[in-house]
Parts: sequence; structure tokens; C-alpha cells
Amino acid sequence: MKNKKFHRLLSVFCCVIFLQMMISAQEPTQTPVPTESKTPTPTSEMVVAPTPVVIPESEVNLIHSGDLIDVDVIGSIEYDWRGRLNPEGFLDGIEAVENPIYALCLTEQTVAEAVGKGYAKFLRDPKVVVRILDRSNRPVSLLYGAVKNPQRLQIKRPVFLNELLIVAGGLTDKASGEVQIYRSQAHTCRKKSNRQTDEKIADGENREKFVFVSQSSNSEYFSIRISDLLTGKKEANPQILSGDVITVQEADSIYVIGGVAAPKQIFSRAGLTVSRAIDSAGGITKGGDAKRITVFRREAGTSQTIEVDLEKIKSGKAEDVTLKAFDIVDVLQSGREKSKFPPVLKVVETSRKNTINLPLRIIE
Repeated sequence: MKNKKFHRLLSVFCCVIFLQMMISAQEPTQTPVPTESKTPTPTSEMVVAPTPVVIPESEVNLIHSGDLIDVDVIGSIEYDWRGRLNPEGFLDGIEAVENPIYALCLTEQTVAEAVGKGYAKFLRDPKVVVRILDRSNRPVSLLYGAVKNPQRLQIKRPVFLNELLIVAGGLTDKASGEVQIYRSQAHTCRKKSNRQTDEKIADGENREKFVFVSQSSNSEYFSIRISDLLTGKKEANPQILSGDVITVQEADSIYVIGGVAAPKQIFSRAGLTVSRAIDSAGGITKGGDAKRITVFRREAGTSQTIEVDLEKIKSGKAEDVTLKAFDIVDVLQSGREKSKFPPVLKVVETSRKNTINLPLRIIE
């Protein structure tokens, strides 16, 4: 009897030991944290602060002449103000502060702090919020010339030259390969570029990136090559600001006449030669004489003729003549005498639309 009781107790004891071993096997193993480390381990109850990112203030977000400004004093209606800048750049008509508040080309936060300091003389710890309500009265930019859709542009966000050329439908076949930008300092908050830096860019190995033309006390005028823009050079893709005038230059004319398949007016390009001009006009006809080609050129008030032999050029015995604007390439035809004087062709200037009537596009 005693042996039976003993065996029962032993069985129960073994079952308890077995159950404890199973439970301990299912619990996760915890790795002890070294006591030397003082850095706390992040938990769900701890908030890890993100790394602050400094974002440069865009020129578009600065206060410009013509903007509608709202000054809101939190908790007060009496001292709220809404209006525009006066010609000198101060908030026009805000009378609650002793000294006028300058706001032209400043951020909303900077102006809010200045207004708050003015109100602090008679209000206890004023909280001021300044906002730009309307940017539509800023000066418009113009984009015209050798683009498919010339237009006026109202810029409300950062935008660059390549995007605006796409917006205008791209370039026409009249484009000379150069874009000129005129920038008046009276219409922009961007500081004028450094003259010495621009001269360094315009010279030496970087000359093809950005060609600086001129700079006066209140304006900038510079030129960009479209080839540099197409190859993705950063210097050839500047940010366009309110009031900028962008002109895609149109190429001057060159005329190919006489014994060619399609006498025509072509547009001057850098490095355009006689052989390439004749090829663009369909080549020489059966009645044309490839050995007797005359280039008539007028420049500096004088006229000159250049005799060209296309066969010698193709055989490498003569240099291909590079053409200039308004040159006339005349291929002599059989049965026709050679012209003694340059033929007079009427040069028709490209008519430009009145910029006032151009459609207005909002970039926002």
C-alpha cells in the first residue's frame, strides 16, 4: 500500500518537472544589455526626434511688390491688417505700429516677427501670422521668339527654362540656337549675380556653359546656348523669375538659288557651309554647274563675291566655305550668264506678335 502511494507521488513530481521544462523552452531568450552602455534602447513609449532638414527659402515665396498681404494678430480683430506694399517696399497703411514695416523680398515669418515687435509696445506677447493671400499681381514673364506658342507667364512656383520651353510647345525650325534672358532687378528678389563669377564662367573651358553678356546697376542680360541646355548642363537651365523676358533668337536667312532642285530660304546655323546649304536645297540639277557657284555677301556696307567649286570641295582639293547671315548662294545654270552684281532679294523680317495680346499661362 505504501509502495503504491510512493509511486503515485513520484509520478506527480515527474509530471510537474516535465511541465516546467516545456514552459521554459517556449519563452524567448533575452540577451543581457552590457552595463557599460548608457544609451537607452528605444521602446514604443519613447519618441525619437527626426533629423532637422534645412530647406532654402524659394524666391517665389518671398513677398513681392503687388502681393496681397494679410497680418493676423491671434486673439484680436482690431489690430488685423490686409493690404499691399507701397512703392518703397513697406506695408502700406498699417498704422498700429510706430515705425513702418519693410516687407519687400522678405519671408512671411520675418515680417511677422517685425510686426510682433511693433505691437509688443502696447500688447502683451502678441502672436502675429503673416500670409501672402494673392500673388497674381506680380510682374508677368514673357516667352517669345522661335517657339511654337509665345505667351505671357504668371509664375507662382519655382520653374526653370527647360520646363517653360516645353510649355511653349518647343522650338521652331527658325531657332538660331541661342536663348537670351533679360532680368530687371526691380521685378525680382533674386540678388544680382556676381560679375567676377560670371566672367570666369564665360571664359576658359566653361565658356560654352553660360555666356554672360552684360550687367548694369538695375538689370542683367545674358545668353544661353540651346545645345548646352539639351545636353543637360545645369548652368544652361536657370530658374526663371517673375518679370523675366525670355527670347528664343530667330536665325537670320541664307538664300540658295539657281541650278538647285528646290531654291529656297534657309536659316543660318553655326558652321553652315556651301555644300550643306546646297544639299538642303535638294542638290544640283542637271542644268546646274557644280564648278561655277558664287556666294554673294554683303557686310559692313560692302559687297563681295566668293567663287566656289563644289567638285573640288568634295574631292578634298578645296575648303568648304562657311556661310554667314544673308549670304546668297547662286548655282550657275546652263544657258544663263553669270551675274555681275549680287541679286537683290527682299529680306522679310519675322513679324513678332504684340506681347500684350499673348495668352497668359499661370505656372503654379
